[in-house]
Amino acid sequence: MTREFIATLLLLQAIARYGRVATAESTHAAEQQQASSAVPSGFSGPDYTGPSAGSDECDPEMVGFELVTGYVYTAPTNMLESIPGTLMLTDCLEICQANDSCLAVNYETGLCVLFSSNADSNPGALSQSQFPVFTIYAQKSCLAVKPCERAWCIDRVQGHRLQGHTRRTMTASSRQHCLELCLGERDFLCRSSNYVNATKQCELSDMDRLTVAGSNAFQSAKGYDYLENHCVDDEPYLDVPEGSTYELSSCYNVTIDCRAGDMVTRIQTSKLFYGKVYVKGSPNSCVQDVKGALEFELRMAYDDLECNIRQQGLGRYLNDVVIQHHDTIVTSSDLGLAVTCQYDLTNKTVSNEVDLGVHGDITPALSEEVIVDSPNVAMKITDRSGNEAIPSAEVGDPLALKFEILDPNSPYEIFVRELVAMDGVDSSEIVLIDSDGCPTDHVIMGPLYKSATTGKILLSHFDAFKFPSSEVVQFRALVTPCMPTCEPVQCDQEEATGELRSVISFGRRRRRRSTGSSAQNREDLLLVQSIQITDKFGFEHDGKSSNASSATRDTVFVESEDISSTMGVCINLGEAIVAGTVFLVAQIAIIAAWTITWQRRRQMLKHQEALSVSVSVPGMHSVPGRTDSLCKLYDTGYSARRF
Repeated sequence: MTREFIATLLLLQAIARYGRVATAESTHAAEQQQASSAVPSGFSGPDYTGPSAGSDECDPEMVGFELVTGYVYTAPTNMLESIPGTLMLTDCLEICQANDSCLAVNYETGLCVLFSSNADSNPGALSQSQFPVFTIYAQKSCLAVKPCERAWCIDRVQGHRLQGHTRRTMTASSRQHCLELCLGERDFLCRSSNYVNATKQCELSDMDRLTVAGSNAFQSAKGYDYLENHCVDDEPYLDVPEGSTYELSSCYNVTIDCRAGDMVTRIQTSKLFYGKVYVKGSPNSCVQDVKGALEFELRMAYDDLECNIRQQGLGRYLNDVVIQHHDTIVTSSDLGLAVTCQYDLTNKTVSNEVDLGVHGDITPALSEEVIVDSPNVAMKITDRSGNEAIPSAEVGDPLALKFEILDPNSPYEIFVRELVAMDGVDSSEIVLIDSDGCPTDHVIMGPLYKSATTGKILLSHFDAFKFPSSEVVQFRALVTPCMPTCEPVQCDQEEATGELRSVISFGRRRRRRSTGSSAQNREDLLLVQSIQITDKFGFEHDGKSSNASSATRDTVFVESEDISSTMGVCINLGEAIVAGTVFLVAQIAIIAAWTITWQRRRQMLKHQEALSVSVSVPGMHSVPGRTDSLCKLYDTGYSARRF
């Protein structure tokens, strides 16, 4: 079946259904009307005394419609016209708007029915429809408050109320009076109201069904009428005229206010928000807790180092803001926002005229006009001389932190305070120059001094250092310009011997403002600079596998410094160490073997001497040898020994 056929079928069913209802109830419509006027009902009675919507006394601009979804109005005797083929609710309301006799309409899919009466005058004729999704009752009223230009101004839900969000309670003569009080509220944005039919109590609220979705605040309540203001502009929700748009989750409208001393992020939501908004990296120090609100903001001061504002070029400041629903963890429903402020730092003309109060023929002539350039200050990491910028270094390299006014003709000078080095990984930080402008540890960073060539440049020497968890060190400082010169500060510096030595530093405490003033110093400039610093531990940084053999990891190639050769000779350092070790062990073994051999030989000689026999012959003072001596003994007459 085609779409046209289906639409025609639905239209015929609606006409037939409405015709059956009208025919069934046409015989006793008058009896129902009489009974309803005598018996109190759950709806507001006809107690409003203002002009009717169809009378000549009602200004057409004061006419508004009230919608009740899922209900049908049955009054056959008061039916003005049945218009099939009306595919849009707004078209049906416009037809009733143009007809002075029309006070109410029934709208179903493709069918618009106009009536000369309404449910306030005939409350028993309004009943719940068998097809609540496709049936809408709209009542035309002459309001005492000018409604918005939308097709209808109030959504009405019978037997329900919004609980727990009442901002103001008043007494209203009727339901229409209550909705007029909500439309005319000026102290706060009235999004809805509860009307109690028995007590005529009107409860105004700044919330509605959408803003409290999921909180069980919208509840069924007998004898109540819930009136929702349809004239409220839902700014976070962007309606695209060319397409069909639906709100699946909370919408956020974010604006950034760039001010002289801070940047303010303002957020509007379509649903009640519980959570916190904070700067990325500072969830506990630059944060705003939100306990059930539709509008909230986060202020980020330029001189607040905790808010991590970054500078990109001249006059451009950036930051990252996180909208977190849970108080502790980040979930998929949270949002991250990148906010930017751009300032015009071009030259400004400042004029000053002084009138000395001389009147008469003498014309005051003391007028001075001076062009003062806005000081553009840059912070750089350089070598010790302050000339060459250093993008990266190793721990221990001699460096300098340079603060410079870019315009050499500027009448300003500068002083620095609250210089902090930060680690971007775990937010570790160390204060190098305190709020008084003095170095906190002269071993890490020295005092600030003026350059020998110009007073527009400040330098501070330091040796490169890094944090354990990152190779990136970020420096942040507050710089205040002063004219014509800056006064230095006297700092006490402790020497290695424990004695204090006074040094001069061109960092200085910020001048205090008048008592009771909460405004922050508008002259401070926040400067940010980063450098990559590596250590000298020799750890691998090339991403090689840690399971490589120890021989591969320990192999280091060095170039020999033999001046007789112009070519470098590569030596395997590991093999050289092993060879040297083996050589030493071999030498020790040889010495030990020689020592043992020598000691053994010496013991043997002593043993032989103990076994030797020495014979002394009178008159003989020399014994050439044992053999000669024995021979002589035998030759001199000793008798031979017999065995």
